[in-house]
Amino acid sequence: MPLLHHSPPQRYLIRFDPKRIPHMFVDVLIIGTGIAGVRAALEVDPKLRVVMVTKDQVSMSNSSWAQGGIAGVLDPSDEFSNHAEDTITAGAGLCDEKVVKAVVESAPKCIRELAAYGANFDKIDGHIALTTEGGHSHPRVAHALGDATGKEVMRALIDSIRGASGTEIWEKTFTIDLLTYAGECRGALMWNSYHGKTFVWAKQTILATGGAGRLYRETTNPDIATADGHALAYRAGAELRDMEMMQFHPTVLYIAGSSRHLITEAVRGEGGHLVDVTGYRFMGDYDDRLELAPRDIVSRAITDQMEKTRHPCVYLDLTHLDPNMIANRFPNISEMCREFGLDLAKDRIPVRPGAHYMVGGLTVDLNGKTTLPRLWAAGEVTSSGLHGANRLASNSLLEGLFFGINAGLGASEAALQIPDNFEAPPVLSGSTFLENQDSLNLTDLLNSLGAIMWRNVGIRRDEAGLAAAATQVDFWERYVSLREFQSVEGWELQNMLLVARLIIESARARKESRGVHYRSDYPNSDDNFQGHVSIVSQ
Repeated sequence: MPLLHHSPPQRYLIRFDPKRIPHMFVDVLIIGTGIAGVRAALEVDPKLRVVMVTKDQVSMSNSSWAQGGIAGVLDPSDEFSNHAEDTITAGAGLCDEKVVKAVVESAPKCIRELAAYGANFDKIDGHIALTTEGGHSHPRVAHALGDATGKEVMRALIDSIRGASGTEIWEKTFTIDLLTYAGECRGALMWNSYHGKTFVWAKQTILATGGAGRLYRETTNPDIATADGHALAYRAGAELRDMEMMQFHPTVLYIAGSSRHLITEAVRGEGGHLVDVTGYRFMGDYDDRLELAPRDIVSRAITDQMEKTRHPCVYLDLTHLDPNMIANRFPNISEMCREFGLDLAKDRIPVRPGAHYMVGGLTVDLNGKTTLPRLWAAGEVTSSGLHGANRLASNSLLEGLFFGINAGLGASEAALQIPDNFEAPPVLSGSTFLENQDSLNLTDLLNSLGAIMWRNVGIRRDEAGLAAAATQVDFWERYVSLREFQSVEGWELQNMLLVARLIIESARARKESRGVHYRSDYPNSDDNFQGHVSIVSQ
């Protein structure tokens, strides 16, 4: 399968002089404080010194925004083989069956461990309540606080890690770049507004930075999801895989002028219908599974129906369901809708698709090892083999747990084998930048990038659109990369431009349609193209 090459404009985003920057030495550095990062930290041997870094507050992550739940076989009528089959079916030929089997079989234990850490899952008659979501053949999605599973799970995990000895959490700290020497990851260059730049040298580094949804104009992701981990790992030499596989969530609350809000798949799992502006329930025209078809199918169906009706959205209809069930099952979504004068139980809710989950990412093995020695990764920043070409609903938190545990254990064991050595390798930036910088309107650039990614590299793609996007992003990248920014906003823009190019190149290389990657000029899957598209820096 294709192995692509794309040269990043700069190895490091800034110039640095190691003699003028403070140095810190740790055993394990964890970048990211979502479910994968925190779960990894909990597995590190307490004798080791751990630093966790997040560019926002520790509670702000994609994991905290997860509404639906965590998939796992907890019902006696369900079996591991069912969960595995559903995952592989959704993955459209790109899942690693060994990985799927291992993750699925670990799910009940992972969920029970969360309960032991203090996560309060919703229960019925003393047992964890389970619901069905799109692509699942059985009820197996455990949820908490109705529709705020991520928030509750992260509360419990963060409370646990705050009490761990030997672990330090740095908030509001941006990771500019991974530091490499002799072909190995040796830590990272950090920045925060109080202390400026800091070299953090680590025996082992774990990347758990989340996703890239902010590359797209329409997205469910918070502002922090700017593809930083993908970009800094790529600049450091790690292999990325299946970057064309961005999953779009079918149902995002669409109120013109407002920020977008996810409406969980569980709303359809509990019986919600999708109707168009005329009130017609249209999913039967596209798939026998109706509203519970996999997300890629539902997203394309909604887009098609919007075009047929020449209307900017479709509608979620729950008016036929029990209002008390809706209020109890979806309290947070109900409150969100009320802010816009909508009653979830009485009104049709306007929705349209939005970028939701980055399926592609760093190539990792079952233990979370990347292709760059001393660098591990877990969660949405990776391509683990679990999701294939399309993530099955509520498998994301499960993936973060499983690979967070494995990466934490692996990094801990490796760090224990390396003796302390408080000497910094002779790393040089070697970058050149313009001395005289014209001011740039970063907001305008970000909006323009999001627009072209949504229009040309979104739910539907073709060669002409992808080529046009590549030309435009190359143009922006040429003059943006020549500048040395001193702000998080500037670094994020550089990261997003790089990752946008990686997505575009990968999408052009996959001349077929598979899972979330749909090309109108190659609308069918190609049995000769069932492998991965990998990309590395030259």
